[in-house]
Amino acid sequence: MLANDHVDLTVAAGEIHALMGENGAGKSTLMSILYGLLRPDAGTIELAGREVSFDSPARAIAAGVGMVQQGFALFDSMSVVDNVVYGAEPTRRGLLDRRAATAAVRELIERHELRLRPGDRAGDLPVGSRQQVEILKLLYRQARVLVLDEPTAVLTPAEADRLFVVLRELAADGRTVLLVTHKLHEVTAVGEAVTVLRDGRVTMTAPTRGLDQGRLAAAMTGREVDLDRVYPPGRPGAEALTVRNLTVRRGDRRVLDDVSLTVRAGEIVGVAGVAGNGQTELVAAIAGLLPADGTVRLGERDVHALGVRERRAAGLAHVPEDRGEVGAAPTARLADNLAVGFHRRPPLLRRGLLRPEAVRDHAERIVTRFGVRAPGVSAPMRTLSGGNQQKAILGRELAQEAPVLVVEQPTRGVDIGAVVGIHTELVAYRDAGHAILLVSAELSEVLGLSDRVLVMYEGRVVAEFAKDEADAEAIGLAMAGVTAP
Repeated sequence: MLANDHVDLTVAAGEIHALMGENGAGKSTLMSILYGLLRPDAGTIELAGREVSFDSPARAIAAGVGMVQQGFALFDSMSVVDNVVYGAEPTRRGLLDRRAATAAVRELIERHELRLRPGDRAGDLPVGSRQQVEILKLLYRQARVLVLDEPTAVLTPAEADRLFVVLRELAADGRTVLLVTHKLHEVTAVGEAVTVLRDGRVTMTAPTRGLDQGRLAAAMTGREVDLDRVYPPGRPGAEALTVRNLTVRRGDRRVLDDVSLTVRAGEIVGVAGVAGNGQTELVAAIAGLLPADGTVRLGERDVHALGVRERRAAGLAHVPEDRGEVGAAPTARLADNLAVGFHRRPPLLRRGLLRPEAVRDHAERIVTRFGVRAPGVSAPMRTLSGGNQQKAILGRELAQEAPVLVVEQPTRGVDIGAVVGIHTELVAYRDAGHAILLVSAELSEVLGLSDRVLVMYEGRVVAEFAKDEADAEAIGLAMAGVTAP
């Protein structure tokens, strides 16, 4: 199998060039070659008219090529300054010159108008700021070509907008930016040109000005994609999930403050809000991952005193926001990850032992149904692209056929073709009589799928909209704490 097949890519100095493709199309492989993480079997790389070859990221950085990968490489216990200069520290008499390091980092922050302070502890920063630290590391090392691999996959819309401002400033400064993304609107919002990969081959290279998103989607997927699909409303039945007065405290502060909500069978209830307003704590408390005051009921059963395993047995499925830390075991086989939740009952379990053939067959059914691209079900989960890991975890949870599904960021890191497929699966799950609580940073996703929308602000539910009342402007105001009188 060829991950990259005779790929040609030309990017001008001072240009923001987008690289698009479905999960597994070869985007990350191509960028890893450029950054020295992988060696190509054939072909050449030219930088400023000179042929180069990198056998390590250190060689690439020395030549002016830097990369911000999806997984950040920061020391949480260290300051912004220490993270930025690590491995390239200014010294004085053989010791770290902290004054020079701080001055250099502060100058870069001010020049590029980043919202960082040199002394801040990296572990205390929000995701968008942590990403800026990664970019600072490259600027400190004087990188002229910056590769960003799916940079907005973990950002809120506001953080993504701020990132785009930074990228435009870098391009205006003469730097070249390669933006690896699967989001169509990002390409036209910030990119000046785009190259599309499908199955390791280039299917399109074009300027983004006036480019039709349908044409982009077709180049990515090889088929027409309905980008404006409207889903019919659900038919709500009995209450399937009931939350009353749920409260989570962190020290003296209530990060989740007396939240009550219901989700009925045959209904999708969406939760909108700027990141950090209690959505994560709400889901964790419902799933049993976080101690909370209040009550949680699944159907007629009070599960508040139960743990995660017991809540799942009582009929709760959960797709977590953090697929790497909570949703999967990255070093375990894909088959083993897909067996979770099924491994204590037939047909996977017989006489107290797991049946390897049944585990493999179960995994292959999920892989086929949800279009998960993987070397095989025996491959470690970490070898899959982020989007394919997401599809695998969602497929595992939907296959539980649980009465209640709580799903966070269902399409984070997933390409446009898979987004449509995931949305279709969620609507079908609802129409089969299941209840879904959907938390998403993508407001268009919440609006498109939800039968009702709840808005959270500072740990509380501050507004509720029926499907025919919900619009982006009203929800956006509520997300900012502005509610109708």
